[in-house]
Amino acid sequence: MDNALFSGALFGGSLAAGFIGSLTGLGGGVVIVPLLTILFHVDIRYAIGASLISVIATSSGAAAAYVRDGFSNVRVGMLLEIATCLGALAGAAVAAYVPTAGLAILLGVVLLGSAFAPAHKEDQGATEQPDPNSFCARLKLNSSYPGPKGARQYTVRRLPLGFGLMGIAGLLSGLLGIGSGAVKVLALDLAMGLPFKVSTTTSNFMIGVTAAASAGIYLHRGYIDPGLAMPVTLGVAAGALGGAKLLATVASGRLRMLFRVVILVLAVEMIYNGWTGRI
Repeated sequence: MDNALFSGALFGGSLAAGFIGSLTGLGGGVVIVPLLTILFHVDIRYAIGASLISVIATSSGAAAAYVRDGFSNVRVGMLLEIATCLGALAGAAVAAYVPTAGLAILLGVVLLGSAFAPAHKEDQGATEQPDPNSFCARLKLNSSYPGPKGARQYTVRRLPLGFGLMGIAGLLSGLLGIGSGAVKVLALDLAMGLPFKVSTTTSNFMIGVTAAASAGIYLHRGYIDPGLAMPVTLGVAAGALGGAKLLATVASGRLRMLFRVVILVLAVEMIYNGWTGRI
């Protein structure tokens, strides 16, 4: 396959990856890593390096649109980025001493269970009155997001639990070179009670910063190839913008189903790569 055809095929696959990653809040890396390693036979280290650059592009491309449209909770995202960045730095510091294959298998098992976790009651149309004296209310984390019948209010809860899970997400990012969007969405949705659309868009807002910390490490180790990363990044960025435009018209139930399918793919990928020693 010549270079032009190879780059075109990468762009096409990355376009779909960015679209899916934008809607689910996972980042395009969920699809990019298996796409590069299985279909294009790229070394997994270089695949992860290109994936991390694409995750930054997804966050940059889709997050701006989500913030503008009022979906992302910027205050929650900025607060939880403290945990993810600290976790990413810790993971990077111990990455050389921890067997990442075992961690990959463990993450895959956790994700398999998470894919079948019960839906948050927001998806069933229930409402919850905010407590003005709660810790999250005093931090002004409660907000609203656009709905078909106008703005819908929601309440943020269990901030310490979400903060801890975000630290784990950052740790996994530093250890495995992933954006950890899956853990972020699960923390925001199931632990902190954010509506699913707000969880996915806030995750998109956050993953770029976490991925940037890991990408710096991969760049230092020489695992980011510009010729590979460029078509991947361009495709993911274009797909992310397309997903951002579609999000407002898609029902939360369909988004959750798509999320679960992608989570299952990610779980199988992590277990397989860990079991075969490819990560």
